[in-house]
Amino acid sequence: MSVFIILFLTAVLVLFSGVLEKGKYARYIGILGLIIGLYVSFLPECEFFDQYKAMYEYSSNAALFTKISIIITLLLFFLGGFAFSNHRSHQSELYALMLFALGGGLVLFGFQNLVTLFIGIEILSIPLYVMAGSNKTDLRSTEASMKYFLMGAFATGFLMFGVALVYGSVGSFDMYVIHDFAISNPKNLMLIMGSILMLSALAFKVSLAPFHMWSPDVYQGSPSLITGFMASVVKISGFFALFKLMTLGFGGIAGEWINILGVFVIITLLLANVMALVQTNAKRMLAYSSVSHAGYISLIFFGLNNFSTSILGFYLFAYSLATVGVFISLIWVEKIKKETSFAAFNGLGKKEPLLAIVATVSMLSMAGIPLTAGFMGKLSIFNQAIGGGSSFLVLVAVLGSALSIAYYLRLIIAMFFYKEDNFHNTEKASITYNIISIVIILALFSMGIVPDLFAKILGL
Repeated sequence: MSVFIILFLTAVLVLFSGVLEKGKYARYIGILGLIIGLYVSFLPECEFFDQYKAMYEYSSNAALFTKISIIITLLLFFLGGFAFSNHRSHQSELYALMLFALGGGLVLFGFQNLVTLFIGIEILSIPLYVMAGSNKTDLRSTEASMKYFLMGAFATGFLMFGVALVYGSVGSFDMYVIHDFAISNPKNLMLIMGSILMLSALAFKVSLAPFHMWSPDVYQGSPSLITGFMASVVKISGFFALFKLMTLGFGGIAGEWINILGVFVIITLLLANVMALVQTNAKRMLAYSSVSHAGYISLIFFGLNNFSTSILGFYLFAYSLATVGVFISLIWVEKIKKETSFAAFNGLGKKEPLLAIVATVSMLSMAGIPLTAGFMGKLSIFNQAIGGGSSFLVLVAVLGSALSIAYYLRLIIAMFFYKEDNFHNTEKASITYNIISIVIILALFSMGIVPDLFAKILGL
């Protein structure tokens, strides 16, 4: 709760800093607040907040995912100076909305009650609807905002209908009461229907097929830094909320929903990877890549054990770091060339070798190539799923990973092996972008070679 309050107050300060020189200092205030929040996240929770444990508890798992989310948001803020150069007049609002959305994610990490879950999802979602349409001169941005809002409204309806059914059967919103009721009444039809509706609603938030339809258009139309935030921090928040809800609240009726989730995983892995192969725009390709990773991550529900939460955290952190790594290059290319097609990346390896290298390492990590963090993440999840008797799902996931190499290589080949003929801009990537690139490269290789480093850094 302490971290949430710090970030909320930071968001308010960032918002009102817009009155000073068009928000010139908004990013710096946000970075300072995030650093303070990250420091506090390593400290024990203040005893004063124990009285709210029935609604929100800052447990060790909540602390882990809070740290991960703040680190990724901090990296994105460092990229914001160049990324938001076209949004000078309202950049303070965008930074504030990112912080408010992060606050919603923090609520999702510690919810103990379905009401808190709903509040967290709405605090997370509403700023995203606004940020998706913040590029006022681009009709695709307006389209992205409308599509995201309308689809999100349907998902919220599913969620609330599910909550109503669960409350009608259990008589309580408390997660532990629901857990006990599910164990003692595993065939209660209202509870089962409620769990399936809530699973479907959160599947939308993490872009699991067939609830992924919004992803390509929203990713392409939104400002690139916001897209990176959606693909990383929002996915971290959504997946932990889904994981906690289904394993804690509905763990007693897992046999009723696990097969439905398995069907979602198969559809997601096959559809997303095949669709990514035919894309000609890098942002749309990354959208389908994000959908496919939702399928890989969902394997965490199969063969649950005591290490599942740590495995989930490791994979989400590795994936999010790789996502930021790719978006460093994408943001720079989009600013210079005003487009994000594969052809726009031609010759980037010669123009900005470090940006091309970090994008390459990041995509290799996403594909699960050995010595990268992505490989260790996939290996851990696949091993757990096999131990739980889900070998067929792992086989589908391995096939999806093999397909993913093809579309990642298309972008890598464009950067290093295609001749570039229209990089006439003399602007070079800033020292900030180069430093963040080096940090991400080192982090992805370090976590791939010494995975225990993840636990040491985050205090596990």
